[in-house]
Amino acid sequence: MQRRHFMKLTGMLATLPAIKGIAATSEKPAPSGKQLYEWRIYTLEEDADGLDGFFRDTLIPAYNRKNIKAGAFVPYKKEEKERRLLLFIYPNITTYHRVKRTIWDDTVFRKAAQPYFDKTAPNPAYFNFESFLCEAFDKVPSLLMPDKNRTLFELRTYHSPNEEANQRKVAMFNKDEIDVFDKVGINSVCYGEVLAGPIMPAVMYLTWYKDEPTRNAAWDKFRAHPDWQRIKNLPEYAYTATRNTVCSSHHCLTRRYKEIKNKKTDSYETSHIPPVSLELQPIDGTCPGSR
Repeated sequence: MQRRHFMKLTGMLATLPAIKGIAATSEKPAPSGKQLYEWRIYTLEEDADGLDGFFRDTLIPAYNRKNIKAGAFVPYKKEEKERRLLLFIYPNITTYHRVKRTIWDDTVFRKAAQPYFDKTAPNPAYFNFESFLCEAFDKVPSLLMPDKNRTLFELRTYHSPNEEANQRKVAMFNKDEIDVFDKVGINSVCYGEVLAGPIMPAVMYLTWYKDEPTRNAAWDKFRAHPDWQRIKNLPEYAYTATRNTVCSSHHCLTRRYKEIKNKKTDSYETSHIPPVSLELQPIDGTCPGSR
């Protein structure tokens, strides 16, 4: 199954430097040189007032103080069940585990967060959140910074029928598919094999575009490109992403999300086949280039 999400980034990436690759931290990368990505997908309750501000002003800064960069995404159009998506970028699994433990020792974070925790304990802001821990691909071992003129991000999730097929899908990206993306204007941000999550086996990847027409034109070029026509029928890539399943927090429909950036609304997009599409937009002041 391929899931596409069109989303707007909500600001955690805003603190990242404007360079290729977001791995600008004091942490040393893993021996493989590949980053780890954690995607969190929150399903909100009706009264979620204050959640975006908590992400922007309290949670993300706490991770930034530990040299962990992050990005947040909010829905572009109101859904029956609204969601938020967070992306955290770790240099290695050791750092991931350390930060998970030591974030609660951050007295600045605990003091700033306690009023929010007290408020939402009796009246939760979200029903739950799903977490996907992903290891970056060999081809793109660290996150690539999107251009400042991007207005659309697209998050895709491809589900494989079994673990062996998923390994072949990862190989397809590393050896062939990303090269075709580069030729047609599908701009890479990050790719990850899901190591742990509610839906497996799968891969998740994020791309960016100047706008929606540019995105549509790029995917039209991709589908017609001779290299894609050649590789999509290779026997080694057969049945690598075939199942179309629906999980509780995603629907096989196009979703639009918006990025809150300096109190402006810019469109971003994401997709799946039948991909679930989320359009992303950053929370005020938290995305690259937003301040």
